[in-house]
Amino acid sequence: MAKSALQAGAPSFLREVIAETPGDPHLEACMQCGTCGGSCPSGADMDHTPRALFAMITAGMRERVLRSNAPWYCVSCYYCMERCPQDVHITDVMYTLKRLAIREGHFEDAKASRAPGFAKTFMEHVERYGRSFELGLMTRYYLRHRPLDAMKIAPLGLGLLRRKRLDLTPHKITQIGQLKAILARAAELDAVK
Repeated sequence: MAKSALQAGAPSFLREVIAETPGDPHLEACMQCGTCGGSCPSGADMDHTPRALFAMITAGMRERVLRSNAPWYCVSCYYCMERCPQDVHITDVMYTLKRLAIREGHFEDAKASRAPGFAKTFMEHVERYGRSFELGLMTRYYLRHRPLDAMKIAPLGLGLLRRKRLDLTPHKITQIGQLKAILARAAELDAVK
């Protein structure tokens, strides 16, 4: 499908995002249903929902998309992709938008929104444990970047703990060494670019 969108004269920014996203992201299949934004645990912090971003990409609103904080708040939970009726690879597109924003110097714009701090904290947990540690992620993020708002999310955290939906301690994946080797190799390849 990506090749047909490229050949059919899709807007240039849409063609670029599709070409820069590994595999076939099915981005041109987005029917603007809003399932992605409704599924996103970070949606409330995003200045634009994924659906809005995809419409902006199609409209060629490059600057506005690359200055958005939305890709930085994506926690790669893939819930949006699981629920997408069109199989749009939303999380992969978010990574593409981050790369483009960094390449074009818009990372500094996102810093003002504290979103890169959230992404950095998330990646620190993935590098250390091989997966996200939600309690640690939210605690560190709020204490570092939004200390006055930390008490606002406490009831949510307590409710999740009561229902045993939140772990008190992180759990490492098995064979964490293999993941660390993959991440190290990816860093080497990124340094070559």
